[in-house]
Amino acid sequence: MRSTFVLVSALAAGLGARAVAQCPPPRPASVADTTAFADEIGIFEAADKVSPPPQGAVLFVGSSSIRLWPNLKADFPGVDVIQRGFGGSDLPEAIHYAPRIVLPYCPRLIVVYAGDNDLAEGRTPAQVLADFREFVRAVRRAMPKTRIAFVAIKPSPSRVALLDKMRAANALVRQYVATDPRLIYVDVFTPMLGPTGRPPSELFQPDMLHMKPQGYALWRDFLQPVVSDTTR
Repeated sequence: MRSTFVLVSALAAGLGARAVAQCPPPRPASVADTTAFADEIGIFEAADKVSPPPQGAVLFVGSSSIRLWPNLKADFPGVDVIQRGFGGSDLPEAIHYAPRIVLPYCPRLIVVYAGDNDLAEGRTPAQVLADFREFVRAVRRAMPKTRIAFVAIKPSPSRVALLDKMRAANALVRQYVATDPRLIYVDVFTPMLGPTGRPPSELFQPDMLHMKPQGYALWRDFLQPVVSDTTR
């Protein structure tokens, strides 16, 4: 009887240890953190202290296409959604801040939009893939069962010169995602191209980079089955 109790206790302890590993505590902000988005990340952390987000939610993280998504929560009714976009960011910055605005939430699904600014800054499609793989590794170390959805790099009128690089980066990520059932590729690139093979201006704000509600409605429709899926 005692040996059985010890075995059960040991198993419980092991499960408890894994539970802690699944949901690491937030990393305190570094005094030396002088990166461009330090203030924005600090605002997120302050808001989390006042009103802690739910565990096991769907986390949207990435650049301005996430930050500027109007009514994100209303677009996915019945789903706990956390919006953590910081405008102008790239994949290395998403990796850098993951211990502070990704891992502490223990999300069941992470929706990532990044790579757009990366290519505009001169990174190659291969570098976008490498950085996304590193983001996945950073998440996997703490939360091995969490699913990650990569929203394809969108075409925009202001960045038509990068369309070929966008296609290449998206293709590389799509091939990588196909190797892991916990990863999902959401193709918004193809449906955002008009009959001429270029993105229609009516989906975009006057800057021809950020989307109007019509663009977000398209994203919502493609993401709805992914966000609502709780079977995996």
